[in-house]
This record gives sequence, structure tokens and C-alpha cells, in this order.
Amino acid sequence: MRWTHALSTRDHGTASPLWLVADEPLVNDLVVYLDEMRRRIDAAPHTRHTFTFSRSRLQKVRSAFARMIRQGETRLHRFCELAGETFLDGRYALQSVAIGSAVTTKERFTVVQDITAGDLYSHTDLDLGNRQVQRFRYFDGQRWSRATLVANVVEYQPEAINDWRIYKMVSRIKAEEQIWNKVVDTIFGLDRLVQMDKQLRHLNRFVKDVFGVKFVVGDTAAVRALHQSLLALEWTTEHLARHKVPAQPSTRGMQCLEVKDYLDARRGLKASGWQAVKSVFQWWDTMIEVQVQPLGNYLQERERLTKESHAGFKAKREDLRNQIAATVPLFGFYRDLLKWLFLAPDSPAPAYAAVRIVVKD
Repeated sequence: MRWTHALSTRDHGTASPLWLVADEPLVNDLVVYLDEMRRRIDAAPHTRHTFTFSRSRLQKVRSAFARMIRQGETRLHRFCELAGETFLDGRYALQSVAIGSAVTTKERFTVVQDITAGDLYSHTDLDLGNRQVQRFRYFDGQRWSRATLVANVVEYQPEAINDWRIYKMVSRIKAEEQIWNKVVDTIFGLDRLVQMDKQLRHLNRFVKDVFGVKFVVGDTAAVRALHQSLLALEWTTEHLARHKVPAQPSTRGMQCLEVKDYLDARRGLKASGWQAVKSVFQWWDTMIEVQVQPLGNYLQERERLTKESHAGFKAKREDLRNQIAATVPLFGFYRDLLKWLFLAPDSPAPAYAAVRIVVKD
């Protein structure tokens, strides 16, 4: 089967948020093609299947993907600006927070750097984090070791007490490899696979969305008050114009698609003790996961993230995918295929018994 122009007919009500985030036609076409090929392989696992790609078209997809992420990132920052004006009276400081890990010891450290709005829009969040961590060398007792980036976020720190008892607002964006892993998760219905496997079900919490915002507030009462306000938000044309956002139905307010309440023990708390109200909104044609979390619980979570090494959140997500790949080899092949196509195109193509890969000029 050849990768040609195709339009996804997947219903938005049942699709992963990634399908709505990927609003670049070329990106969607590729994901649709890979999904169709996966279905063909599943239907005829003992038949030889050929993946055919065009180098020039792949280059265009890479450019479209980068454009998509930059656009989503910009819209996320615009949303945070609007929220900062609405809930913090526009009085806040920006900080880039990076968590690094020493290569030799795996010990973690946190680096905080003040930034400006200009920094935010001239660099990707990932670039900001890498630039911070790559400056450091870590002495492990015997030699100096470089550090790698574990996680990074942008924090909006209030400069005054506010009525909503917001201590900070945090935005985060998935790294490119994580996003392509999410593509594979989507194609294979990872959520469904996890739910079907009793041994993996408890790890379902590690599958996240692409763009996210977290509000850290005083207590559970403040969580619920802020969440209700988010549901009812309405911005005027003047308000939007101040932050370079076009006035249209998709920007005047947010459409709530899903709410999960992890505050009420009667509704089921996370086994980890994590507490928040987590919602998925659509705003300006972009999917944004919004968490509102009590301060005490946030500090416990942050301490774990800072101290963990191999048991870190990213490692656990990867461990979940490895467990799936061990039982569903095609899942592992697709992870390798996406990594080859977009992250390491100069490396050898991955192999799978029922697949032949052809790349044409």
C-alpha cells in the first residue's frame, strides 16, 4: 500500500486528543496511513506488507509537524497569558524550570531561570530546558559528568496575593519523542490495551496529552472554585486583542470535553495519592489538559519527581510501553518506525517479519 493523500474519517468523539491536536493535513495523512497499514497487518499477519514512503513528502511532514507543535505551543502560552490576566491581574513573573539528571549517578537537580515573554516565544520550551541543563557538569565523586533533561516546564509566579489563592500556574509541552510515542499509543489504542490487561491497568495514568496547564491553589475548596470558573470563562474581543488572539467562538471560551475528579475519595483516588481535578478543554482549535491541584499535594509530587531516578514518571511511561511491546511486537515495531522516520532518519530502517519498507525520492 502506498502512502497517498487521505483524510481521516475518525469520529472526534472517540478519537484520542492527539487526532485533534494534529490539524496539519500532512501529519494527519501519515497517521491515517500508518493506522490503515496496522489494520491490514492485523487482518493478514502472515502476508507480506509494503510500506512506501517518499523522502520529499516525509520532509514536508517533518516541517508540518514542527509547525503544528510551534502553533500549539504559542496558543498554550496565549491561553496562559489570558488566564494570568483573568486570575492574577496580569501580575506574574515567568520562570523556566528544568529538572536534570546526571548521566553517571542518575541524581537529579532543579534549575530555575527567570525568562521574559520574548524568550518564551523565540524558543521552544524544550529548547529552554535543554539550554539550562546542558550548561551544567555534575561531579559524581570521581569525574565530571554531563547532565540530561528529565522534565521542564514554564512557571507563572504571582507577584501578589490573588482572590483565587493561586500559588503558581505551570505550562508544559511533550517532547517530540513523547509525542510520536503518543501517535503509536493512539494507533494501537494503548488505553484500551491497558484496561484489558489487569497487570497493566494501574499504569494507565502515565499516558498524558500533548499540551497542559496546571494551577496550584491553596486547598480543595479553592480547586473546585477555580475549576468552576474555568468552565464559565468568557473573554471579550478587547481582552483577546490585548494578547494577540483572534476573536472567534473557539477563543471566547473553552469547550470542556472531559472532567476527572481525583479529590473525592468516594469517586476513587489515585493509588499514588495524587489529587487534582483534571479536565480536557478545546480552545482555539487546540486540546489543552488543565489540572487544578492543592498546594500540599503538588509539593509532595514535585519532591518525588525531583528525587526519583529510574522510577521517574517518564521511565514508568516507557516501561509501560515496553511491557506492551513484549506482548504485541507490532507495537514495538511502530515505535521504532516512527523514531526512524522522524528522530533518526539516517539510522537503519527497523525490521519486522511481515513488513518491507521502501523509501523513494
